[in-house]
Amino acid sequence: MPMGSDIRISLGPFSRPGARLARYRLRSVAASGRRSLGIHVNPRMSSLRTGLTVGLLAVASLAAGIAAAGDRPPAPDYQALPRLSLPPLRALPANGLAKTPPMGWNSWNRFNTTIDEATVRQIADAMVSSGMREAGYRYIIIDDGWQGHRDAQGVLQPNSKFPDMKALAAYLHARGLKLGIYSSPGPRSCAGFEGSYGHERIDARTWASWGVDYLKYDWCSARHVWPRTKMRAVYQRMGAALQATGRPIVFSLCEYGWDRVERWGALVGGNLWRTTGDIQDAWPSMMENVLLQEPFASRAGPGHWNDPDMLEIGNGGMTPAEYRTHFSLWAIVAAPLIAGNDLRHMSAATRAILLNREVIAVDQDRLGRQGRLLSSQRGIDVWLRPLAGGAYALAIVNRGSAAVEFRPDLPGLGLRGRFRGRDLWRHAALGVLSPHYSAHVTPHGVVMLRLTPVASGAHHEPRA
Repeated sequence: MPMGSDIRISLGPFSRPGARLARYRLRSVAASGRRSLGIHVNPRMSSLRTGLTVGLLAVASLAAGIAAAGDRPPAPDYQALPRLSLPPLRALPANGLAKTPPMGWNSWNRFNTTIDEATVRQIADAMVSSGMREAGYRYIIIDDGWQGHRDAQGVLQPNSKFPDMKALAAYLHARGLKLGIYSSPGPRSCAGFEGSYGHERIDARTWASWGVDYLKYDWCSARHVWPRTKMRAVYQRMGAALQATGRPIVFSLCEYGWDRVERWGALVGGNLWRTTGDIQDAWPSMMENVLLQEPFASRAGPGHWNDPDMLEIGNGGMTPAEYRTHFSLWAIVAAPLIAGNDLRHMSAATRAILLNREVIAVDQDRLGRQGRLLSSQRGIDVWLRPLAGGAYALAIVNRGSAAVEFRPDLPGLGLRGRFRGRDLWRHAALGVLSPHYSAHVTPHGVVMLRLTPVASGAHHEPRA
């Protein structure tokens, strides 16, 4: 942007990836100049609660973006890029990690590129003090915005917001936590920072030397270099580089579900792969993302998981009932549980959701089978997930705007025999479920049950 230019930001319909309407947030913008920043709010956006809040959030995001502008390299000339040779396709060995879906926290949903080391340390402390670590959350993942420039040897240095990544990793490890980091196979990340294009091996070695335990690898600018049909080979480059370091690093593929990633994600060393676009902190987006998991259920299992994106619980765009549904459905589909809120400032309702160990136990069940949508009628969805030991998790979701009384037809769902029920949100034993059991389901709410067979003959028969 030329020096002296005005910057006009419209909070109208967003088209850029990562824009988050529900929290009125943009990707940070690289800019320079001495003239004023103008903030324009589209008056047609009825979801904006107060213009003042919107303006403050937008200015904060812009200020952080301008401060970090020096950390972003110039936009590359994609026509002049040196062409990389892609490896012949092969199946990389499994790395033995993520036997259950990873649990942790990621900076993007709440902090965008404004994240810094001090905040990460505070988030880590909050993960411990809140009880989240003991509940199973382990990974602290720094998303886009940590990258600086490469030195003369090609080693990527963190920017000034992260003065010592090795010390940060040690801080997390001392607290029983693990460090995750972010990059892209393209020359630039989604927010315009340095990517790993042509530097896969040196970046993998650098991260291993810092003590990194998890990599989120986001397609981003790679779309300007390769067609989607080359995704597998491109991700294989980094998968092989990570394995060559000898350090156990969870490999998270972020490619928006393109190129049928569920068929090859595990073959490139991936432990989880995105099956959707970016989630928004809104009911329609959350429901769309979880429903997209249904065709890929057979591809999930210990060490390799479908990923409908991070959790939005606690970010303010949905009701507590909707957030309970969000958490329940992520558990039913064996999704990674990666929180995206500010752990330092959580309401009692947010804590109760994220720390519900009975729902977490469903997500982390050792059988590793993804649940399925068995019935969707008159606004009521019924999901079922098989669990270890012959048990099942049942989720009844009300997509409607009015509360309903719903009587699940267990035999009609293929459940044969007698089952004891336990309500996982009321933390209440229901005894042996009778044919007349009825669930009260609030609007956009969920009733989630754990069903334990009374006799060894109880089982599920898939419907034809």
